[in-house]
Parts: sequence; C-alpha cells; structure tokens
Amino acid sequence: RNVRVAVGEGAAGVFLINHDFPYPQFLPIVRHVRARFPGLFLGVNFLAVTGLHAFPVLGALQAEGVPVDAYWADDACINEHEAANAQTQAAAIAQARTESAWTGLYLGGTCFKKQREVAPAHYATSARIATSFMDAVCTSGVATGHAADAGKIQTFRAAIGDAPLALASGITPENALSYAADVDCFMVATGINPPGDFYNIDAQRLRQLLTITRTFGATP
Repeated sequence: RNVRVAVGEGAAGVFLINHDFPYPQFLPIVRHVRARFPGLFLGVNFLAVTGLHAFPVLGALQAEGVPVDAYWADDACINEHEAANAQTQAAAIAQARTESAWTGLYLGGTCFKKQREVAPAHYATSARIATSFMDAVCTSGVATGHAADAGKIQTFRAAIGDAPLALASGITPENALSYAADVDCFMVATGINPPGDFYNIDAQRLRQLLTITRTFGATP
C-alpha cells in the first residue's frame, strides 16, 4: 500500500525497513515488493545489521533474480580514532561487499542515531574517512523524527566536498529547504507520515516534499 502511494506521487523509488521483526522474516516482503514493482528503484535497510552480514544476503537475492538497488546501513563502522587505512571493520564490510558480487549502492551510517556516540569535534574526520568506504555518506539527527543540527550537516558537507551526502532523520516538508543546499539525498518516513502514525505515508505530505526537492533541484 505504501509503495503504491509513493509510486502514485511520482517518487523515484522506495526503501523498505524491518522495524518490528528480524530481517530473515523481512526477505519475503522484499521478494514480494520486487515482484510487484519489477522496475522500481528498491532499497532496503536491515535494522541494526551492518553490511558485513547484509551484503551476502543481497548478493544471494540478486543471484536468484531479486535485485535490490541500494542498501542503507545504520552503522558503517567508521572509527574516527583510526586512520583511513586502518579501518578494520569498515574494510571487512567492503570486502564482504566485493565477495557478494552485489552491484547496488551503499549508503553507510556515519555519526548516526542510536549508534556509538561520536563527539562533534570528530564529525569532519569521520565523514572524510567514510567517503572511502561507501557510495553515499549517511548521517542523522539524534533520533528518529528529530531534525539534524544544521551545523553538523554543514560540517559533513565541508569535510566531504562533492561526495554524496544523505540525511536520514527529521526531514519534513516544512524544513527540507533549509538542508537542501548541503544534502544530496533525504531518507524520510516519519516526516511524511500522518500525525501519530509510524508506518504509513501521507500522500499529500509526500507530494509537498517532492515539490520542494524538485523545485530546488531545477534551480541553477
């Protein structure tokens, strides 16, 4: 139902996430949505699962004819206290991605909500390191539905230059324009849901958000 709403409003694609159950129980839903929408840009987030475990699953889905176009990980395992060439966990994730033969885009959570807290003084370092390990650096506010501090987003943008930056919490039609100059991708759910509804998309709010992003994107 929600995918149909998104498609009906002209969204370019969707991400699915398993908020209430383990990701193995989520896979039949992924297969079902792909079968119903074979040409749709379809991404997934296995909640609290890093790419180390997700990429083999995505590779297996791809091999069985269920392509997933993107993976958003809550935690890309960037260690701001180590050099870029000493990122043991992030490097293991990158190796898992290569070995999986999965061909989608990887958005990696960096200084992300509900993960290990990173001091603001290390935001720029974390962001710069992250660009070596993912297709788009993804950060957030302090919690789901909470807008990110504008200074944090500006710090990330300055640190990563022209590399893609995604923002994954607190985006609404009312505040999207204030982030648009620094962010390439909004990951949004609660900000376009009806009040008090954690699960369903409000078509009118999605339409408002899409109008804002398209208008901004068309401005030289």
